[in-house]
Amino acid sequence: MDALSQIDTWDVPFVAVGVTDATATLATRGDTRYAVRLASVSKPLSALAALVAAEEGVVDLDEPAGPPGATVRHLLAHASGLPFEGTDPIAPPGTRRIYSNEGFAVLGACLAVAAEMEFADYVREAVCEPLGVSLDPRGHPGAGMHGSVDDLLAFARELLAPTLIAGETHDEMVAVQFPGLDGVLPDFGRFRPLDWGLGVELKGDKVGHWSGALTSPRTFGHFGGSGTFLWADPERGLACVALTTRPFGEWAKAAWPPLSDAVIRELGS
Repeated sequence: MDALSQIDTWDVPFVAVGVTDATATLATRGDTRYAVRLASVSKPLSALAALVAAEEGVVDLDEPAGPPGATVRHLLAHASGLPFEGTDPIAPPGTRRIYSNEGFAVLGACLAVAAEMEFADYVREAVCEPLGVSLDPRGHPGAGMHGSVDDLLAFARELLAPTLIAGETHDEMVAVQFPGLDGVLPDFGRFRPLDWGLGVELKGDKVGHWSGALTSPRTFGHFGGSGTFLWADPERGLACVALTTRPFGEWAKAAWPPLSDAVIRELGS
């Protein structure tokens, strides 16, 4: 696949990339079995585990969790009022979209208590084993998991065609939670509104999006501070994953959109 050859010019110590549809991997480049820290790409994985837990009755999305007045849903949608780091809320729940690693730490702790098992063990049993992946879910629920491109391509197929959760639950995952909230997308600036689903950012009509100009407004996913990204475009029926070992920065903002656009031009319909 010609589009993926762009990664050969990236100034990174390691990079691997892959593209999949809902049924099978379409193309890869680089060592797709090499595991790296996923950084914030961990969040959609944690979110999927939480949604499995909700369907199993382990947690309820609207039960109290985190700061007073917040719920599991608030934590998943960066609407709990918790800051990026730190336990003291900086806004009332449901009033601002505040991107929060702390919120996912609280989410992991809540699920561990409810399930009576370590959060990583729950993720392993609820997500990793059913998908047949060797992803390591230990560490911070919002930033500490490790996995390979092969792992994330399997996860991306789950995002395009869910098997672990009901279609209705998946629809809720990719629907705007707490509509109309303004917020800052890290390193990309303020958006009014900054739409978010349950553990995934929603592209919507954002201009200059990290997933490129040609992915549809229905595209959702996440990028991470370790130079990682995963987007899924249900309209195109495609998902793309890139893992690197160079911290996110201007290089990524320059490199990722052209890669994504080239993927859409080559495979999109």
